[in-house]
Amino acid sequence: MMLEESIRILAMQEEILQFSHFTNEDAWELGSLMVAEAARNHLPVVISIRLNNGRTIFQFGFSGTNYNQEQWLSRKENTVRTMEMSSLRLFMTMKKNGETLEDKGLNGQDYAALGGGFPIRLAKAGVIGSIIVSGLDHMADHEFAAACISQYLRVDGIPRLPVSF
Repeated sequence: MMLEESIRILAMQEEILQFSHFTNEDAWELGSLMVAEAARNHLPVVISIRLNNGRTIFQFGFSGTNYNQEQWLSRKENTVRTMEMSSLRLFMTMKKNGETLEDKGLNGQDYAALGGGFPIRLAKAGVIGSIIVSGLDHMADHEFAAACISQYLRVDGIPRLPVSF
């Protein structure tokens, strides 16, 4: 699949998977759904839902996860918060343009252009937070997050990249 097509699919996912509202209760329900799906599929992931005001409103890590994954969560969250797009879409865009994080004014200590960070976008307010997954290949981190958000929002048939987890 060409990079342009991947970027188009990721932008469509972000457009389709918007929330009409997002409360702490929504975070609990979505996070719990994600934990159940990860457990069912035996995925050794850390899942975090964070708001742009700095609050973590849901987080769970399976046995065997570690502090390194916590660091990846923070870097992916920073990327989504700053760029207002999924961390995978930034990765694909930078790859297409031959750019680095530094070209975007970002440093690799605090930001990550890899899949696993997905924006919480309110239809009328913009990006208010991030849903972040770490523990799988970065493409699978993204796919897992998008699939769970789609299930939670009851949106069938979102465009997908050819990745399975």
